[in-house]
Amino acid sequence: MERSVVSERVKRISISSTMQIAAEAKKMKSEGIDVIDLSVGESDFPTPDNIKAASKRAIDNNLTTYTLNAGTLELRQAIAEKLKRENNLTYSPDEIIVSNGAKHSLFNAIQSTVNFNDEVIIPAPYWVSYPEIVRIAQGKPVFINCNEENSFKLTPEALEKAVTPNTKVLILCNPSNPTGSTYTEDELRVLAGVIEKGSYYVIADEIYEKLVYDNFKFASFASMSESLKKRTILINGVSKAYAMTGWRIGYAAGPEDVIKGMNKIQSHSTSSASSISQYAAMEAIGGAQTAIEMMTIEYQKRRDYLYEELNSINGIKCRKPEGAFYLFPNFSKYFHKSTSVLRIENSFDLTMYLLYEAKVAVVPGSAFGAEGFIRISYSTSMDKLIEAARRIKEALFKLH
Repeated sequence: MERSVVSERVKRISISSTMQIAAEAKKMKSEGIDVIDLSVGESDFPTPDNIKAASKRAIDNNLTTYTLNAGTLELRQAIAEKLKRENNLTYSPDEIIVSNGAKHSLFNAIQSTVNFNDEVIIPAPYWVSYPEIVRIAQGKPVFINCNEENSFKLTPEALEKAVTPNTKVLILCNPSNPTGSTYTEDELRVLAGVIEKGSYYVIADEIYEKLVYDNFKFASFASMSESLKKRTILINGVSKAYAMTGWRIGYAAGPEDVIKGMNKIQSHSTSSASSISQYAAMEAIGGAQTAIEMMTIEYQKRRDYLYEELNSINGIKCRKPEGAFYLFPNFSKYFHKSTSVLRIENSFDLTMYLLYEAKVAVVPGSAFGAEGFIRISYSTSMDKLIEAARRIKEALFKLH
C-alpha cells in the first residue's frame, strides 16, 4: 500500500473556518457579487498616519535587514515600557519575544510548553485556532462549555472541575474572540484564587485589550499576583487595536525559560519578524494613541447599532459585549426552518444560507465550539452594517 505523504499531525487538524468563509466571500466578490463580509476580525480603518510614517523612515534609513531573532532590543524595551505603564507589569527585554503576529506568538508558546498528551484547558466558545494549535503540539484540548447565562465566561467552579494532574496550560482569552465578553478585575481575581492552587501555566491572550467599551477598565491577568505572573505567558500585539493586521507583529511576555524556548522554535521557523513592521510597531506602542480613541468610539457606535438590530429580529437573542469587535447572537430558533430548496439544520447551514441568499458573510458558532450561535464582526463601516442588517432580516423572513 502506498504511504501517504501527508503527516498524521496534519490529518488531525482542520483549516480555519474564518479563513475558509472569508476566502469564499472574496471569491464571490471577484465574480462581481456584492458580498458584505462580516466574517473576519479585521479593522476597516487604515493604519494611523504616524505609524505609516515611522515605517517609511525605517525604509529610507535602510533598516531592512534581519533583526535579532527575538525582535529588536528597542521594540522589546518599548513593549516592556508599555506593560509597566499600562498594565503595572515589570518585564525585562529578555522576557519578551516579538513574532509574526499574535497567532505566531501563541503557536510558539504552546510548542514551548505542551508535551504529548498534556491537557490544555480551553473555555468554549473559543477562538478557532486554539484547539488546532494544541493538537499540532500533540497536546489534548479539554473544553469547558461557558454558557450564555454567564456571559460566556469561565467560572471558578467549572475550572476547578476540569483540572487534572495532566493539566499543563489554561488558555484565557480576554476580551474574548468570538463573544466579546470581558472579565472584570474582580472576576479575574476569583479565577486566580483557583489557579493559585495548581501548578499549570496560563496563556493570557489579550490581543483585544484596548478595544473595550462603556468605560470598561481592562486588567491583565499577569497583574493578579507576582506568583501567577511567573506562570503566565501574556500574548498581545498591534494587529487589532492599531488596524495593523497585515503588518504581522505580535509579542509574548513571560518567564525567561519559556521565552527562550519560544526563541529557539522561532529561530528554526520564521526567524525574526519584518524589520519595517517592527519599527512601525514601536511607533504604535510608544506614539500618540489618539487614533485608537477615535476607532474605539466608532466601534462602540457600530456595536450598539447592530446589537439593537439583531435583538429586534424575532427569535434572536444577543448579549451586549464589553470588548473586541464581535457580536455572538443565538440563532438556534432558525434551525429546522426551510426554503423551497434548503433546510437549515445547524449554524453552518445558516451561515451558508446567509452568504448565498443575503450575500452577507458571517461565521458559524460551531467553528468556536458553540453550536446555535453566529459570530458577526462589526469592524466595517456603518453603511455596510445597515445594509447587512437589512439583508439578514429579509433572508430570515423567507424561512418557514
